[in-house]
Amino acid sequence: MIWALCLLCVAGGLTAAHAGPLSKTSKLEDKAAPLEEVNMLMFGVIQLSESLNYVYETTAAKIAKISQVLMSHEGTLQMLGKQTEQAAEVEKQMKDVIQLLQAQMAKQQAQTVMTKDWLASMEQEGVELKTKVRRLEMYLSNFAPISIKELQERAEEHSNILKGLQLLTQFHKENIETQKDQLSKLQRMSEAMT
Repeated sequence: MIWALCLLCVAGGLTAAHAGPLSKTSKLEDKAAPLEEVNMLMFGVIQLSESLNYVYETTAAKIAKISQVLMSHEGTLQMLGKQTEQAAEVEKQMKDVIQLLQAQMAKQQAQTVMTKDWLASMEQEGVELKTKVRRLEMYLSNFAPISIKELQERAEEHSNILKGLQLLTQFHKENIETQKDQLSKLQRMSEAMT
């Protein structure tokens, strides 16, 4: 818009200088442009240069601002790229931990099953041993001419064996409870991570 006005002023000044009728005299004053027209033309040139200077300065400022915004966006994009890489690494580590926990849970479950089976076997042996002790006691009370001292020694021996089995059974029960607690903690951790 400013350019168009400046060009219009310059064109108007030039046409005003040449629009008058040409005289056939060759006087110097007829050929020279009037001072007003020259002043107007100079004023138009000054306004045009000021307008061009303003456009140049504002354009330079806009280009600098755009450059600054682009650099800021580039930094943000680089930061987002790094954060994405870090998030992918954390996700991979979490998956590895979950797989490890699942493997530990499977191992704990297998150990728990084995311990339960072994404990059931030990309890069965304890029941069978108690049955044998009762039978032996019945046999001894009915038929055996063994001394009381021998019977007491055997009874003590069997009692010690039973106590040992009871302690072993109690130990395995506590071990199973501990494994159950660990297994439930692992399951809760696995559920929390998924």
